[in-house]
Amino acid sequence: MHDCGFDTERLSALPRELQRFVDDGDLSGFVTLVWRRGAIVRLDALGWRDIERRQPMQRDTLFRIASMTKPVTSVAALMLIEDGKLALDAPIKRWLPEFANVRVLQDPKGALDQTIAPQRDITVEDLFTHRAGLAYAFTSLGPIAKAYEHALPPGLAEEPWLAALGRLPLSYQPGERFHYSHATDVLGFLVGRIAGKPIRDVLRERIFGPLGMHDTDFFTPRESRHRAAVVYRPDLAARTLTPLPFPEHDSPPAFCSGGGGLISTADDYLKFARMLLGRGAVDGVRLLREDTDATMTRNRLTDAQRAIPFMGIPFWAGQGFGLGLSVITDPAKQAWMGLGSEGAFGWPGAFGTWWQADPALDMILIYLIQNSLPLGPEMASQLATGQRLGARAALPQFQRLVHGALAD
Repeated sequence: MHDCGFDTERLSALPRELQRFVDDGDLSGFVTLVWRRGAIVRLDALGWRDIERRQPMQRDTLFRIASMTKPVTSVAALMLIEDGKLALDAPIKRWLPEFANVRVLQDPKGALDQTIAPQRDITVEDLFTHRAGLAYAFTSLGPIAKAYEHALPPGLAEEPWLAALGRLPLSYQPGERFHYSHATDVLGFLVGRIAGKPIRDVLRERIFGPLGMHDTDFFTPRESRHRAAVVYRPDLAARTLTPLPFPEHDSPPAFCSGGGGLISTADDYLKFARMLLGRGAVDGVRLLREDTDATMTRNRLTDAQRAIPFMGIPFWAGQGFGLGLSVITDPAKQAWMGLGSEGAFGWPGAFGTWWQADPALDMILIYLIQNSLPLGPEMASQLATGQRLGARAALPQFQRLVHGALAD
């Protein structure tokens, strides 16, 4: 039997194969979704959203999607570009004076007081493509890593956070290289400055509302918390999964991270992914012009920039980065973002969430788990797919099973 170009018998192996990772104690559970040619072909909810309370994963389970937030914030910024209020080549200091006097480290691993002047201003495009010279603590080595941890503690509100970040030296010259960073957080706050309202309000009014993404937000309201999946951290010694607590908010938090703060569901994110796959429109709702959507999903890194390892691995072989997401440029060469056709695009989240839209196959895959370990440069290969330890094979297995079930 074929359904939307799938051999449904082969595709039916998905839950059986993924359940093994739950039974072996590697992961608490999954929600996976396969969409193709206008229809959800398969949706599976396996395992537990809360092991201790024996609450099962469900279709409407809420997940912390981490860096899957970045493409959403990027779309909001692209909408402002279409409105004529923003431009890719505009210096960000026009709206964010906190970055008017930045300095650049002489050595990205060196002393914080050994700096030079930037060769040019940070531009809006630099924020989209993580070429602003900014960093994350976990993508850095040397004193700058500790400086990020000290200057940007959790819970800091937007204004003092921007001021603190603007005082830190850049790790690299603006435009020099891809260096994964807080750039999309800054982009989100820039969007808010231009719009004259918090980034949360912009996303709700311009993306979540029009698309009907009613379960997507920067916090989980009290009445919905029973649907939230617990984030677990593997305990290697005990071979168990330990809950990782997060602060809960009864109202929007002071810091809404456009780079990683959203909570969402499989169905909500599918609407967003379908909009991008649909060249900026879905179900009669248009958010972006077709040419804007095409620009977003086209590689913007140079060959020289893609030759630089990302966190110690040759991450960019066969793929590149557009405006807020990665794109496969050569399926035969790329190895870090899973199976996919040339032009397939997406971006994962640090707690194991992953998605991909494949225009050539007219297919969207969404894979949601909640699995965490402390991040650092040595965790590069696990970060690339969102998987850790014994669970690292689950996402590739999901991808192989789906592609292996394609009948056309």
